[in-house]
Amino acid sequence: MSRPLHAIFFDIDDTLFSTSVFAEKARRNAVDAMIQHGLKASRSDCLRELEEVIQEFSSNYGQHFDRMLARLPEGSLDGLNPDVMVACGMMAYHDTKFRDLRVYEDVYEVLQGLSKTDKIRGIISAGLTKKQAEKILRLHIYDFLSPHAIFITEQLGISKPNPKLYAKVLGSLNLQADRVIYVGDNPVHDVDPCNALGMITVFNRRSGRHSRQKGSTEADYTIKDFYELRDILRSDFGVMI
Repeated sequence: MSRPLHAIFFDIDDTLFSTSVFAEKARRNAVDAMIQHGLKASRSDCLRELEEVIQEFSSNYGQHFDRMLARLPEGSLDGLNPDVMVACGMMAYHDTKFRDLRVYEDVYEVLQGLSKTDKIRGIISAGLTKKQAEKILRLHIYDFLSPHAIFITEQLGISKPNPKLYAKVLGSLNLQADRVIYVGDNPVHDVDPCNALGMITVFNRRSGRHSRQKGSTEADYTIKDFYELRDILRSDFGVMI
C-alpha cells in the first residue's frame, strides 16, 4: 500500500546541480580573465588565495576578488587598476553563470514530471535570498515549482541545521511532517533536522562535497540521481511520473 504524500521539497546546491563543479569552473574563468588583462600571477596562486578567502569569509561574501588581489605577491598588479581587475573577474564569472548554469538532466525530467501531479513542489535552501532566487530562475525550474512553496533561509531568519526552519515551512503550509519529503545533499543540515521532525528524508549522495559526510541519523532513502528518486516515488508513494 502506498504511503500518503502531500509535498516534496528540495535543496538547491549540489542537489539540483553541481555547485562544486560550477563554482570551480566559474572561478577559474574569472582568474584567467584577470591574467589575460595583465595580472602578473599564476592561475594556481590566484585560485589558492581565492579559495582561502572563500573559506575565511564564506561563499556569500561580496568582495572575494578584492581580497584575493590584496593577498597576491607585491608587483602582481604592476600599476593595474585593481577595480578593473575585479570587474574582469566578475564579468567572466557571470558569463559562466549565464552560459553554464543548469540542472542535471535527470533532475529536469523528474521535476517536470512532478509538476504534472497535485503534489506541492518546493524549495528549502540556505543562502542569500536574491542569490538563491536567481539560481531558481537561471536553472529554468521555476515553472515546475509551487510558487508559494519557495523558502530561503535569509528570508525566514532561520538557518540550517535548525529544525525550526523546517518546522516553520510545515506550519506555513499546514503540512504534516510524515507526509512531506525533503531531498538534500547534506546529512547534517538536511537529513538530521528533518528526521527530528518526522519528515521523510532523502539523502542525495551524488557527487557533492557532503557525499561522504555522516550525520547523527540515517536518511529514509539514499539516492545517486533523480531517476532513483522517481522509482521511490512510484513504488512507495504511488506518484506516477
